[in-house]
Amino acid sequence: MKVSRWLGVVLASLLVMPWVMADELTAPATGAVPTEMPLAAEAATTEPAAAEPAAPAPTANSGDTAWMLTSTALVLLMTIPGLALFYAGMVRSKNVLSVMMQCFAITSLITVLWVIYGYSLAFDTAGMEKGVTNLHSFFGSLNKAMLAGVGVDSLTMTIPETVFMVFQLTFAIITPALIVGAFAERMKFSAMLWFMAIWFTIVYVPIAHMVWSGDGGLMWDLGVLDFAGGTVVHINAGIAGLVAALVLGKRKGYPQVAMPPHNLTMTLVGASLLWVGWFGFNAGSAVAANGTAGMAMAVTQIATAMAALAWMFSEWLTHGKPSVLGIASGAVAGLVAITPASGFVGPGGALAIGLAAGVICFLASTKIKRAMGYDDSLDVFGVHAIGGIVGALLTGVFAAASLGGSKADLDIGGQFGIQAIGVGATVLYCALASYVILKLVDKVIGLRVSDDQETEGLDLSQHNERGYNL
Repeated sequence: MKVSRWLGVVLASLLVMPWVMADELTAPATGAVPTEMPLAAEAATTEPAAAEPAAPAPTANSGDTAWMLTSTALVLLMTIPGLALFYAGMVRSKNVLSVMMQCFAITSLITVLWVIYGYSLAFDTAGMEKGVTNLHSFFGSLNKAMLAGVGVDSLTMTIPETVFMVFQLTFAIITPALIVGAFAERMKFSAMLWFMAIWFTIVYVPIAHMVWSGDGGLMWDLGVLDFAGGTVVHINAGIAGLVAALVLGKRKGYPQVAMPPHNLTMTLVGASLLWVGWFGFNAGSAVAANGTAGMAMAVTQIATAMAALAWMFSEWLTHGKPSVLGIASGAVAGLVAITPASGFVGPGGALAIGLAAGVICFLASTKIKRAMGYDDSLDVFGVHAIGGIVGALLTGVFAAASLGGSKADLDIGGQFGIQAIGVGATVLYCALASYVILKLVDKVIGLRVSDDQETEGLDLSQHNERGYNL
């Protein structure tokens, strides 16, 4: 844990300074009274200034709303049943229900927390001002707690705010659910629930606010490009997964005992559902049915296909045969890597990002994992953290219009540096906070099941059920 110590020192200094600066929060003045009133005679003789035309009131767009309703359902499909099936097939048969239960329970838990305070802390913009760093650069207010003010007629852009709220909820659901794969087969169900609730509050919510809440958000003002969740979702989940795997320790018998996936058919079905659902994830992040959504859908398909082939051929050359697990993992790596770039890059950039993700994530999940010796059960770090980092950094390159992207006059070197800062800040904060939360939960109720329970399997020891009765 030497890495955690020095990461903690750096991150502490990174986070404490803005909070110290926020002793006096600045809020935009409303209803200010002028210090001097015009004389009555002057007021009477002065001709009224021509009134500027009022900006048209925002109205709901039925096409945008229909697309966002569809996207929301697609992203929820990614967790249940997509991710649940993907993970369930990769564990041993005695643990198949445990990972599915964890995904299902997280979906329910995060929904309730999102309604009570999560949406407000992540997306309320009260007290935010472009270029000003204060408390609300990190967290929203509680003005929308219990969805106060989020009614039938309230809008976000051209869609009902209720739709935007649920769409963002599906992102908040899948992020902690992704972490499950790193500690699969060895964490207590009760500890998992406590960890996810606290992690969602302390890690996911502020990162989402800093990146996506708009002017005044820390990373938004810095200029970090993250269209659909490279930092917020994938780097966040992958780093938390690695820390969890290190804190819990290796599974009993790992790596001496073979622990092959028990049902690759289930895994491939889950990966296929993830691929389909990801169109809602990326194209839906345009929050409109427009050209940006169309290009985001196109580059998502292109990068995913390229990454699947890149992983497959890398494995074929290295191990002599291409595997179903390999091509499925490569597809997910491509989906992860194109996520931050999907609203900014063109087809050429998508091919390059997919190729890089397929090869690099393959190496991270095989050679690097074996060399470092950590037990990330289902390669959450190798696919999501590494894939997210690759995608986030390359967004700063291929978003340039000169390389087929949408950003005219983009300084590639400068944007790459900004992307690196966003990646580094996310890694540092998530690593330190996740470590502290895990240690706290371990001290209070314990993280890991007993050796006997692990041998028996989490399906029986935690839920008193079997995935299969044959």
